[in-house]
Amino acid sequence: MIIETERLILRPFKEGDEEDVFEYLKEPAVNCFIDMKLNSIKEARKEVLKRSSETEYYFAIVLKDCGKVIGEINAYPEPADEHGADSQMDTFSPCWMLNKDYHKKGYAYEAAKAFFDYLFMDKGARRIYAYTEDDNIASQHLCEKLGMRQEGLFREFISFVKNPDGTPNYENTYQYAVLRKEWDKCRLS
Repeated sequence: MIIETERLILRPFKEGDEEDVFEYLKEPAVNCFIDMKLNSIKEARKEVLKRSSETEYYFAIVLKDCGKVIGEINAYPEPADEHGADSQMDTFSPCWMLNKDYHKKGYAYEAAKAFFDYLFMDKGARRIYAYTEDDNIASQHLCEKLGMRQEGLFREFISFVKNPDGTPNYENTYQYAVLRKEWDKCRLS
């Protein structure tokens, strides 16, 4: 599967992407990606190989004009109700990440908007939700620009890193979401 926008191509990862992937994963920009940190091109090559087998829900974000991988976006279907009342797999929680050198250029919005269209129109999404740390203002703005509404703030929700004394550093996390009917309404207006 390939998704094209004005400036980007969202496509499956492929051999040769490892240097670009290493560039943005050698120092992940936010704590929630710290467990994805790569220490070498060799590790990046393994990650690219692993990711290349996923062609439906995990995409490299590629600059159309030069072929450089500047990030990634993914989401997998989840049951609407984790307790089993509705087992329809129509809920998605996307994760997006861009190389720091390409922030503030509109690429994240362009990629996420196209990906959301794909999830709603081609994959039958009913609801898309995202988490973002309370200090990640750029990600919050992106969610809002995508028409997502803030559904709540989870205080000391999760820890990705430790404090200097070795205790978990729990982060406050916002949840944003948009329903298909809300997405459709925004697209038509």
